[in-house]
Amino acid sequence: MKTITSIAEFRKQLADWRQSGDRVAFVPTMGNLHIGHLQLLTQARRLARRTVVSIFVNPLQFGPSEDYQSYPRSLEADSVQLAAEGLDVLFVPKVGEMYPDGTESMTRVEVPDLSNILCGRSRPGHFTGVATVVTKLLNIVQPDVALFGEKDYQQLLVIRRAVADLCLPVEIVGVPTVREADGLAMSSRNVYLSDAERARAPLLYQTLLEVVERLQQGADDFVALEAEAVNRLLESGFRPDYVSVCRAHDLTAPTLQDSALIVLGAAWLGKTRLIDNVALHY
Repeated sequence: MKTITSIAEFRKQLADWRQSGDRVAFVPTMGNLHIGHLQLLTQARRLARRTVVSIFVNPLQFGPSEDYQSYPRSLEADSVQLAAEGLDVLFVPKVGEMYPDGTESMTRVEVPDLSNILCGRSRPGHFTGVATVVTKLLNIVQPDVALFGEKDYQQLLVIRRAVADLCLPVEIVGVPTVREADGLAMSSRNVYLSDAERARAPLLYQTLLEVVERLQQGADDFVALEAEAVNRLLESGFRPDYVSVCRAHDLTAPTLQDSALIVLGAAWLGKTRLIDNVALHY
């Protein structure tokens, strides 16, 4: 495995691959890797001869009171895991390499409608930061395919929309959420949970599953189902941000005629913000 920190050096590597006709798959991450990230790499290896993972904790997607400074960083351990998985290149740029003139006046990529709902409502500017850094990384790496976890479902749709609208020549692949044995979606931020919170955390997933089950049984009052789910989380010690039943392809309000829905939820447990989703196809 080769570790590269500069855009110029990565471009030289990319030129060599292109000269050989190699297909390239890319997995962008913020590090502190877990099995879910490695599953993305496993899928990437099935789709391309060459694989690239980036580790970059992007300041542009963190709000002023969020955990940018304390976000868990474990580059050495991450590198060991990725090398063992047969990664070709680990791209680890510094903030100054990605944003040489700072972030205040730089060009941004915004996906208006999808970015301002659900998680975007409580994290203003977050998805603009995500869309901007992912667009930059896609332009640097120039992959044939890029892979993202479906746990961050709203993020996945934002990226797909940005790629489509900007005519970027890359296929975006969503990979199913990897879960712990008790159902908790794997996340780098799970390390923030205390033992007691960790024991309670799977209830978010269970609550979303119950909403899906009610829908499958014929319930059609989406607002009432959402309110009941929020109340259950409140009673269990969570601070819910939202539970929302949406159309799967664009996260707009569903109708009784829609055949593909997704139930999304976000809630605080202690100082940890958990997100999850469950898809439903009639």
